[in-house]
This record gives sequence, structure tokens and C-alpha cells, in this order.
Amino acid sequence: MPNTKYIFVTGGVTSSLGKGIIAASLAKLLQSSGFSVTIQKLDPYINVDPGTLNPYEHGECFVTNDGAETDLDLGHYERFLNIPTSQANNVTTGRIYQTVINKERRGDYLGKTVQIIPHITNEIKRRIQILGETGDYDIVITEIGGTVGDIESLPYIESVRQLKWDLGKNNAIVIHLTLIPYLAAAKELKTKPTQHSVKELMQSGVSPDILVCRTEHHIGNEIKRKLALFCNVDKEAIIESIDAETIYDVPNLMLAEGLHKVVLNKLELTAEEKPILTKWNKFLNNYKNPENTVEIGLVGKYIELQDAYKSILEALDHAGAHNRIKVNIHPIHSENLNSGNADKKLKGLQGLIVAPGFGDRGIEGKIEAVRYVREHGIPFLGICLGMQMAVIEYARNILKLKNANSTEMNISTPHPVIDIMEDQKMVTNKGGTMRLGAWDCKLNKDSKAFEIYGEEMISERHRHRYEFNNDYLQKLKDAGLRPTGFNPKTGLVEIVEIATHPWFIGVQYHPEYKSTVLNPHPLFVAFVSACLENK
Repeated sequence: MPNTKYIFVTGGVTSSLGKGIIAASLAKLLQSSGFSVTIQKLDPYINVDPGTLNPYEHGECFVTNDGAETDLDLGHYERFLNIPTSQANNVTTGRIYQTVINKERRGDYLGKTVQIIPHITNEIKRRIQILGETGDYDIVITEIGGTVGDIESLPYIESVRQLKWDLGKNNAIVIHLTLIPYLAAAKELKTKPTQHSVKELMQSGVSPDILVCRTEHHIGNEIKRKLALFCNVDKEAIIESIDAETIYDVPNLMLAEGLHKVVLNKLELTAEEKPILTKWNKFLNNYKNPENTVEIGLVGKYIELQDAYKSILEALDHAGAHNRIKVNIHPIHSENLNSGNADKKLKGLQGLIVAPGFGDRGIEGKIEAVRYVREHGIPFLGICLGMQMAVIEYARNILKLKNANSTEMNISTPHPVIDIMEDQKMVTNKGGTMRLGAWDCKLNKDSKAFEIYGEEMISERHRHRYEFNNDYLQKLKDAGLRPTGFNPKTGLVEIVEIATHPWFIGVQYHPEYKSTVLNPHPLFVAFVSACLENK
């Protein structure tokens, strides 16, 4: 009998119901009950990872310490559980097929016809169990992307069916997240879509053990009884998930519904302690009862889609709650920003973040935004591409290096103050070839960064191909743009500051990836605090 228990979370009726938040909330309750828990995401798309996807497709690409480019749901997992994820926590159909095809080419299946069953399903099952076999976790929660009934999800559902049989009763359960729509004209909640969704799941040989029902209105005992009868699920295993004010309310809502109790009962586990969310609720109280507000601009190229900058928005929420400050975010599209309208669009902001991104679209707007906040003494945080824009702006307007640029935007720029990394020059494949994952950074002790972090050596996550060009380091430093953080192995610049500015920091890395509910990132905490001082 295996030591690790498995929970599978599937979705029905419609996408975007919040499987990731439900999975993370359940994990939080189980973790608070004394269990060691991790969550993984299975994505049905054929991309090997989301690294080559436009943010408009799937939102931001989240990066782990070990350099995996993953689904943004892994960000939720880390923020809720306060523990890092890894390469093993995100699996795609592309990666599954790539592995199986590589084995076939090597001759591992010599003489066999390679098929969905058993070869693809066996690889899915192997990937699901990697985390459980480490011995580090009591419970592994696996979120299956997409919606039951999608063609691309079928191999995953079949793998779950097989695993439930392989592992035996009480070692694996299925939670099905579904929707109970409200028809305003009839003033009635309808269960039929859920019934059809469960029927679809059962036709694949999988019966849900627990139903979590997303709803705008309380569903009541009568609807729970009806769902139990027609979906073949215990009435106490019908869990209401009513629309919440914030995602941070969901663990408390699931606690009130007793989701963790039903799960532990079905897995035949006994909790050492009752889940007490003291620190979580302290954060929630601070978040909901701010003493001040600040207005912060977020300049980016993908602002139409909130998920494109999910980790940044969450990090600002964490920092805001820590400071008892409500952070009002003002998304500003960099394509629509220029010297003629910068004052109108940026006036009144107490701080500005220039966001990460790729490509030359909207670049001049980002550079203009940096110029405005530099000249007006407004707190500035540049992240990855945002830091690079700060370097370009300073080179153009202070050093007077005409047409200074990044070679990513202009390969023939006369002043490539940002240039492609030496080890990237021969790279032809785009996927998984950037500088990725956690890298060390050594801080100057007389810097604002050192004051913020409180230590000389830090580790932060990266995702980029272009870097500060050290050929221009001394010129920029002499002109007042101070490099204050360096990679100790390569000497590459990680952080730039302007000492004469109230608060001006650009970082090559992505601090937002490491911010969690219980450990807000110090850089965001300091930035939000500086914004309040500026107010």
C-alpha cells in the first residue's frame, strides 16, 4: 500500500472556474492540519511548456527555482503553501509525447506498436507519481487542466481511472469542480449542467468522490440532495464554493464547508491538528482593512489580460497588506504612451512599475515612462525588461548616446547598452533556452537593495536572454546610474539604482515569483512603502 495519497481535481461545464484556487485552498487546509502537501498541474496542450506562449494565450509564464517555465497556477500553489514548486509540478501533453517519442526512437519499445494506451497513459501515470515517490509528501494534489469532455483531456482522465485502480481504494480520490448557474429570469439555480458533466466523467470510467460547486448563490440542502442523488455522490461530499470577495477568502470558505474533513475521511487519514489559519487571517484582515491607499501605475504591453502580470499584482497585494495599504493598480498600455501624453497618463501616481516582456512593440512608451518618473522623483521599480528600459533611457537622456537601445529591439544600434548574453548567441531553439531559474546576486553594502534585503547574497529567479552590456558599465556608473547587484560568477549586472532619486531600482530578475501570502517580497514591501511616503 503506497504511503502517499493522491487527490485529482477535474473541471466541468466551463473553463476558468478556479480549479487552481480550489486545489491551493484544499492544500492549505491539509497543510495546516499537519500534512506535507504539494500540487502539480497537468496541462493538455501540445506545447512542451508555456515558455513560448504569448501571454494573451495563457497569461504569465511562471518560473520555478530549478528553471522550469510553467503554468501560472504554480504561482498560486507557491503563494498559498509558501513552499517552492519544481519541474515535476507541471506536465504538458507536449512533454509527455516528446518523452514517449524519444523512447521510441531509442528503441525502448522495439517491436511494439506505440499507442495512447498503454504508452502515453503509462508516461502520464509515471509523471503523476514522481512527486509521491520522493517520500517528501503525504498528499499529492493533481490539477488536470481543461474541461471534462475535451478531446485533449481524455488520456489524462483515463490515466486517473487506471491510477485509482492501481493505488487501491482510499489512496486516490477525484474532486470534480463544476458550475451551478443561476437563471435570473426563472430566479432558479440549475443542476442539469453539473449532472451532464458528471455523466461525461463517468462515461470515461471515473466517478467523482467529491463535487465542489461554483455558484453565485447559496445552493442549500435541497440542491445538495438532488446532486447527490443524480451524481452518485455522498450528500456531505457536495461542497458549495460561492463567489468570494478575493481568492484569499477561499481557504476559509472551504474550511467552513468542511472540504478537508471529507477528503481526509475518504483517504482514511487522521489529522494531527485542526487547521488554524491564524497568520493567513492576519494577512486577510490587513488586506481588507487598510489604513492608507496608494496609486501605482503598471506599464506593460499585455494589460488587456490581467493574468499576464498575475504574480506582480499578487506581490503588490501581499506588500500592501504587510504595510496596511490598499494598492490601487492603474494599468497603462505602453503602446499608447508617448512624450505628448505622459504627463496626462502618469500624473497623480505615487509609484510606477515597468513590467517584463519581449519584443519591440510598446518599447518607446516604456522608455518614456521611465523618463517621466526619473525626472519627477516618483518611486520606480523596473522588472527584467523594465530594468533594461531604465538603462536605455539613462543612456539616451543623461549620457546623450543617441539611439542607444537593446540589440533585441535594434540589432544595428550604435550603442547596445543591452545586449544578448554571450552563451545565447549560438542558440537557435527558442524553448527553454533563456537564462532561467534561481541565480545568486551579490549586493553592494552601500546600496538601497542591501538596505531592503538585509543581506549581501541573495537568490532570485530569472527569465531572459538579454543583459546589461558591461562595456557601458563605467560610463553609466560615472553618470549616476549605479550597478548595485552583480552575479558573483559572471559579473553581470543584476540591479541598477539612482542614488539621487527618492526610490529608483531596476532588477534583471523577477522578484514577483518569490512573493507569498506569508512572506511578502521585501522589494515590493519597500516599494509600496516608498509610494506612500511619496504620497
